[in-house]
Amino acid sequence: MIKLKKNVKCGACVATITPEMDALKATKWSVDLSHPDRILQVEGETTEENVKAALQRAGYSGESIR
Repeated sequence: MIKLKKNVKCGACVATITPEMDALKATKWSVDLSHPDRILQVEGETTEENVKAALQRAGYSGESIR
């Protein structure tokens, strides 16, 4: 599972990243908008680099959580 803190702040932002996230070879992804860091969780056959690149294509960024 990949977890990233990101700068997505609302439902409209989630809608903006949805096409890029859906294009990943991930079985499931979600955004916790109630968490102060707006955590993105991605499960499936993809890498953290691919997730970050998808966020960047949508105009957002992600920071690794370890």
